[in-house]
Amino acid sequence: MFPLEYICNSCFTYIYLEKRFILANTTTAKKRQHLYEIDFMRIFFTLGVLFNHTVNQFTSAMTDGDAYYTVRSVRVMFHYTRMGFIFISGVVLTLTYFKKHDWSKFLKKRFGGSIWPYLSWNALLMILMILVGNPNYSLNSFGSKYFTIVMHGSSFYLYYMLLVMQLYLLFPVIVYIFQRFTNFHSLILSISFIIQLLTDFWVKFGMSQTDTSSWPYWFKAVSINIFAYQFYIFFGVYTWLYHKKVYAFLDKHIKKLVTLAILMAFGMIIYYRVWNQQYLKLDSDHALSLHQPYIVCYDIVMLSLIFWIGKKYAERQARGLPNWLQSLMDRAVKVSFGMYLNQTIGLLIVSTILHTLSLPNWLLVVLIPVGWLVVVLISFTLAWTCYKVPPFGFLIGRPNWHPFKNRNLPSIKNILISKE
Repeated sequence: MFPLEYICNSCFTYIYLEKRFILANTTTAKKRQHLYEIDFMRIFFTLGVLFNHTVNQFTSAMTDGDAYYTVRSVRVMFHYTRMGFIFISGVVLTLTYFKKHDWSKFLKKRFGGSIWPYLSWNALLMILMILVGNPNYSLNSFGSKYFTIVMHGSSFYLYYMLLVMQLYLLFPVIVYIFQRFTNFHSLILSISFIIQLLTDFWVKFGMSQTDTSSWPYWFKAVSINIFAYQFYIFFGVYTWLYHKKVYAFLDKHIKKLVTLAILMAFGMIIYYRVWNQQYLKLDSDHALSLHQPYIVCYDIVMLSLIFWIGKKYAERQARGLPNWLQSLMDRAVKVSFGMYLNQTIGLLIVSTILHTLSLPNWLLVVLIPVGWLVVVLISFTLAWTCYKVPPFGFLIGRPNWHPFKNRNLPSIKNILISKE
């Protein structure tokens, strides 16, 4: 069926490629190892984001009162998850790309895994909103509305996708800074921190008093401007470059760190309710803004603590986890990004149930953990389905089907085996 010359050439090609494949994978295996602390942080921040957004659904179903303001106040303790995502992005990118300088390949791969899920979920969720009768969406204005929310990242909690794509553009510059000034990494981080503090002072006390109506959207909407979060990228890069020293320092002072984290967490309630709302008379949006000097300091403490916990998890994982927990963690890591992308569906279901039942405030408070678990289960189920069922893997950044890949052609390996 196949000419002898073709089989011989194919055999030679196959053996050559397989040797290259084995050597490449052996080298990769030696250089890279699986880092379970990063797995832990990915899952932790994903669950934290889902918790924050679930709490929003419950507070929107509450009436004004002590329970409402208590839940709103306690929620600010968990206000660091967005910064956590940016921090871990800095860690992961440094781990993978700090010594590589093929930035065109880097951008192609990273944008390819981000922009298609971002565009797809915005479209799918807009269609869903039209189907459920949301008055803010309609077929007549679909095109213009879609363009607006894609450019602004203003719907379906997909703002982080705009931030991370800007981060990809900025990351090569940050790598250059760290590599150009090799002996000044601590100074670089310190300067970044000072710039972050000054930026947050300006956003809170200057920008809030300024008429920004004529400003370009990207300048006035600091929530989707990556430069308003620049310190957390530098912090992630620095943490991984010196992760052994950072962990040793944190481990030595862990009791002090935990005490400080608890004090600052409760301090967030005072900062929000007393300082921002009662003394400064800020409205809810400005009082809860992430761009505040105190929050930067609080975030540093919390992210450091979570990094330490991640390291402890990695040590425990190395000794072996129960099979059920290992399986659960492995699956959660694979689809954590997808859980973030599809969370709106679970949140919409929970929100619809809450507004239909019209429950009293005290019962809504009790049911918050239940609502969060429902959102987590729905998000995980949808993401896992996309992961396992082609062609939907691209929706969660894990393509499992390629339209131009011919699956009917026999592989060279199978041809050779059959000929034997």
